[in-house]
Amino acid sequence: MVSGKPFFNRSDAPEFVFRVFTNVPEFQALLFLLFLLLYLMIVCGNAAIIWVVCTHSSLSTPMYFFLGSLSFVEICYTTDVVPLMLSNIFGARKPISLAGCGVQMFFFSAFGCTDCFLLTVMAYDRYVAICHPLHYGLIMTQKLCVQMVLGSLGLALLLSLQLTAFTFTLPFCRHHLEINHFLCDVAPLMRLACADIRVNQAVLYVVSILVLTLPFLLIFISYVFIADTILRMRSAEGRQKAFSTCSSHLTVVLLQYGCCSLVYLRPRSSTSDDEDRQIALVYTFGTPLLNPLIYTLRNKDVKDALRNCIFHAAALDSS
Repeated sequence: MVSGKPFFNRSDAPEFVFRVFTNVPEFQALLFLLFLLLYLMIVCGNAAIIWVVCTHSSLSTPMYFFLGSLSFVEICYTTDVVPLMLSNIFGARKPISLAGCGVQMFFFSAFGCTDCFLLTVMAYDRYVAICHPLHYGLIMTQKLCVQMVLGSLGLALLLSLQLTAFTFTLPFCRHHLEINHFLCDVAPLMRLACADIRVNQAVLYVVSILVLTLPFLLIFISYVFIADTILRMRSAEGRQKAFSTCSSHLTVVLLQYGCCSLVYLRPRSSTSDDEDRQIALVYTFGTPLLNPLIYTLRNKDVKDALRNCIFHAAALDSS
């Protein structure tokens, strides 16, 4: 029977299970090992960036403070998803309660939004550094940097709380429901509700615009001014140095916003749950994994700091 009330205060609250990737045991074991390896690489890679930023004095600048904050968010982001995903790869799927699903959705959305906002903050940092280098130290103070990170997190938590609460006011009229995904994301859950979800879909679309389109527009505007400043530089060495400080960030931005836009900004009639799940694998594993690789392989300061830390650790072990 269709009920117009959510299940929050009912003893027969629904449970959810995630659709398996495959029923072939050999493939299940292979996927488990692959995803576990990727997760460990993400945690170790981003933890290494946090460690080197916190311990190396040459990286005590706003740019690397934001990079360390981004790495911390990436670890939290994947940790919210991957352990539960790994436990459900094999045939015996473990159900997740309504409350558990809500908690995962809340933190997944919060850390995902924070990721996008931090990338916008990092674009502003590059804008000030390249377009107003003489005033960089006066503008990008430690207090402002902390406020921008906390503001990004606070806004993300607020949007995530509203989106999660709005989603779970929908009625779910069956006790056992299968989510065609590997996590409790908003769109797959809404399609399991036994109610008209057009208003909820509109809200999701508006939130997606706030989180994706507006920050990306700010990043684009920042890079328009950055490109104009770089092109007007007389020194080829100066242009190369300025470009190198932006290329890593721009690569991460295009990957993150590109994948998320394909999932959350495409018309629902032109997409399917299977496609969303495949794209979600990219921004769940790809971006957090490539983030430390991109910033270490394309950033001389980080590479030098990591090399010094490794040599120092090796010297301590040998002594």
